[in-house]
Amino acid sequence: MLGFLGLIFWGTAVAQMFGGVSVILMFKNYRYLFQEPCLSLPGWLALATALTLLPTGVLAVSISVKCSRNQQGTFMYLLLLLLCLEMSSAALAHSYCVRTTSQLESAISYLVHQHNWTCSQDPGNSAVDVIQRKLRCCGVHNYTDWLKASSLCHPTCVPESCCKVKHSLCWGDLGHVEQLSEEGCLKKLEDQLCFSMLHIFWSCTVLSILELLAAVSNGILMRRQPFHELRILDSYIFSQGYRY
Repeated sequence: MLGFLGLIFWGTAVAQMFGGVSVILMFKNYRYLFQEPCLSLPGWLALATALTLLPTGVLAVSISVKCSRNQQGTFMYLLLLLLCLEMSSAALAHSYCVRTTSQLESAISYLVHQHNWTCSQDPGNSAVDVIQRKLRCCGVHNYTDWLKASSLCHPTCVPESCCKVKHSLCWGDLGHVEQLSEEGCLKKLEDQLCFSMLHIFWSCTVLSILELLAAVSNGILMRRQPFHELRILDSYIFSQGYRY
């Protein structure tokens, strides 16, 4: 049982590392959209969990082959540490997923309204242009958000970054709406954020259940093997020495 769980721990370490790196990179790439610098904390906790899972898996496999009191005790301590890391990471991931989605709309709307663009062939390199090119989106909800943000009464274009990649001759002309990205940036960012956060949340939840099973299995093995070092307490020599 412990040997099988040890192999699972190695596999889940890769999954935790993937989730942690994706969260850290997302907040690094879009740091100007988030006000709190500690929002990448679930990602760092997931990386710490992944690194701790590696020796834990080794101990689980080793204990299944040859029981050792020192290894079993160390294994229990690592399981307790992992449970603390995972519960903290899962709670923060779920909380941040709810909190940051409400902040995203106001942050993206602010960038759109602050962006000064003209109907030209200049590709633009502002923050919102970078987001629209990377996510292949346009505006907050769709391209009409740019029309509302424009200072012109009847704007004839949107930023060139709204253009689809396959249309190389697109310059954001509203006369060719089919060349513009249909989906807004808010939904894409929310989907990407919640996917990364929920990946950490559910992987931590499943891991906690597996670690409880490993702790029970290890506890059963420890119960079957009493401390050999303390058997001297029941020996005849010790009882004779105690009398004197």
